[in-house]
Amino acid sequence: MVASKIGERLRRLAESGICSCGTASEYSGELEELANKGMSSENSEARSKVFKALADSIRLRILGLLSSREMCVCEVMVALDLTQPTASHHLRILENVGLVKDRKEGKWVFYSIANPELFEGMRKLDIF
Repeated sequence: MVASKIGERLRRLAESGICSCGTASEYSGELEELANKGMSSENSEARSKVFKALADSIRLRILGLLSSREMCVCEVMVALDLTQPTASHHLRILENVGLVKDRKEGKWVFYSIANPELFEGMRKLDIF
């Protein structure tokens, strides 16, 4: 039902002469190519996960801490008054999207910014 309404609208647009798009089916293909050229579904899903990771105030504060230096989980816990499971949960989310990386030293796990250049760019945009 929805696809047929969209198809009908596209057909009317093509027939109106407002745009030089040929037939509605040709134009539909062009629009799909244009959408994928701008950003594929896979890329948009991956980027969406990064934005979701950044959409939490605790994770933003963790990134702010790690921008100054590498820290172990216990330092993050104390600095932000978090429990170990909560700190680890947030760090895992940031790691899964590639914003932070970990380094193990014995039983200790240290975290740092994965891409300092990207973080500096975000800082210049006044995100951090």
